[in-house]
Formats: sequence, structure tokens, C-alpha cells
Amino acid sequence: MGFQIAGEPAADQVLDDHAFAPLVGMMLDQQYGMEHAFRGPWKVLSRFGTLEPAAIAAADPEEFVALCSQPPAIHRFPGSMAARLQDLARVITQEYGGDTSRLWSEATSGKDLLKRIKALPGFGDQKARIFVAFLAKHLDVRPEGWEAAAGDYALEGYRSVADVVDADSLLKVREYKQAKKAAAKA
Repeated sequence: MGFQIAGEPAADQVLDDHAFAPLVGMMLDQQYGMEHAFRGPWKVLSRFGTLEPAAIAAADPEEFVALCSQPPAIHRFPGSMAARLQDLARVITQEYGGDTSRLWSEATSGKDLLKRIKALPGFGDQKARIFVAFLAKHLDVRPEGWEAAAGDYALEGYRSVADVVDADSLLKVREYKQAKKAAAKA
């Protein structure tokens, strides 16, 4: 079974086919619906012709912003996210030779994996922990100690995009997040 996060078969196929795509989707998953964020890589591939990190990093910044901004945009803040996407592509190109899978395949432990992800543009502590859980639950990337690195996101349930496997689980994650926000306000 492949990804079923974007709610668009072609976009989910891009997540399956390109290691950089789930990382981009996770980066875009900020102040934006998660299914829309995970459609971002498909939009970039459709318009730019490639998801190769080196090509994205080398793209003219103004042209890349324009490409990311055309409707439907890759994010509700397309300019800043286009720049962040190019920064992410530069890191993957420079640190991992353009091979996104090296980010996780060369991690020596869950703690190391978390450290590597937190070093990426757009990945704070919480998002990095979610992505550790995402890798474990979706791609079976489970270095020793991944559960501790992911924290509560490693648990069973519907806490984050790491737990989305279909439209129903997407709704359950959304409900969980809404309940958590409501509780925080109370």
C-alpha cells in the first residue's frame, strides 16, 4: 500500500516515487492543511519537471517563487515556502549528495535521526519528532531508539500525519488536533 495522504492519487504516487517528496510535504505542513501540504511536491514536479534536490536548489529564486505561487499555490505562503524549499534542497544536495534517503538510511540511531531532521530548514523539534514517526510508520525506518526520538508520535492512535493512511485516518488526526487546540484554549 502506498501513501494516501494527499487525497489525490497522482500526488500520493509522487510521494511513493520520490524520496524527496515526503520530506517536502512535511516541510510544507505548517499553517496549511496536511493533505494540501503533501500535494506540494506533485505541484512542483508537474510545473518544474523534476523533484531532484540539486535542480531545485539551482533554480532561479524568482522563477521558482513564481512557479510555486501559480494557482493552486504550493502553500498559503508560497513565496516564503518556495525559498525554504530551495534551502531544503540545498541541504540535501550538499550534506547528502542529493540522495534524500541518506538522511535516514545513514542515521546511527533514533537520536541521530532526530538530530539530522532538526538540522533541516523548516523542521523544529515537534515537526522533526513527527517526521521520525512518519518514517517509522510509513517507510519502516526504525533505527534503535526511534520511539524515544519520536516521543508520543510513536504511539498508536491518530496524533499526526504519521498516522494518516487514508481519508478516515486523516479526519481522525484533524479531530485530535482540533480537540488539543480547544483544550489548550480552555
